[in-house]
Amino acid sequence: MSRSDFPPSYDDSRLLSNPQPEGGYPASAPPYGFNASPGQPPYPQPNDPYHGQPPGYSPPSLPVIPVIPPGDDGGFTTTGGFDDISVRHSFIRKVYLILASQLIVTAAIVAIFTFVEPVGAFVRKNPAIYWVSYAIYFVTHIVLVCCQGPRRRFPWNLILLSIFTLALSFMTGNIASYYSTRAVFLALAITVLVSVAVTVFCFQTKVDFTKCTGFFCVLGIVVFVTGIITAIVLSFKYVPWLHMLYAAIGAIAFTLFLAYHTQLLIGNRKLSIGPEEYVFAALSLYVDIVQIFIFLLQIIGFAER
Repeated sequence: MSRSDFPPSYDDSRLLSNPQPEGGYPASAPPYGFNASPGQPPYPQPNDPYHGQPPGYSPPSLPVIPVIPPGDDGGFTTTGGFDDISVRHSFIRKVYLILASQLIVTAAIVAIFTFVEPVGAFVRKNPAIYWVSYAIYFVTHIVLVCCQGPRRRFPWNLILLSIFTLALSFMTGNIASYYSTRAVFLALAITVLVSVAVTVFCFQTKVDFTKCTGFFCVLGIVVFVTGIITAIVLSFKYVPWLHMLYAAIGAIAFTLFLAYHTQLLIGNRKLSIGPEEYVFAALSLYVDIVQIFIFLLQIIGFAER
């Protein structure tokens, strides 16, 4: 799933008087995405339902395990390393400005796919367009997560992030085109409320989610395995309770991931992301929010049938 990955180590010398121990991250897992069989449309066409499922049914997306960093300080700074509050505040403002721009673009594209019926019908009839956007999404996500140079070098980092945002927005709009306007609005409203509530909670609470790295690793594995099983079963027969179970687990899991990544962003916790990784921080929060929206859309769309 869609699935935040954590950046490799960065040079703390700009922030800390004492350098952190050397060491990078292990190879990261694939990024969040919507897996499906190559050569097949990502979602069924009208009047062409899957075996045993109602017409117009849209199968769930299959996210990939988020990469959770190990329990050391490699690539992160500890609470004591952020004495420069102005640097941290500037970092937070920059990340949320980028995130807001990404979400505005995504909302605009989803609105086009939802309200302009010819556009929605066109992408449903031409799944090759979806696979092109998926390939772009996958490549740009891998580059931004695994390649430190492009992720930190301006303006290439913002160019890659823009391409990534457009690709994922197109995929999200494609998925939304299979649901009613009412379902899309409800999912959007709930996603906004959940995201705001989680963000405010993370800024106010003394609970440190960054101490629970092992828990988030296990949670990511649970979501991944559940998605694999769901995809296999639904390819033969539609099982409503399994679909809804997967969507519910995914929505809850990515809400928790959003809290985890938000606390990594704001600092003053056991682990935190450094100011040089503003692109990665924005990408992580963006993917979490989009995944919450997609899972909620599946639940609400199913309830309307």
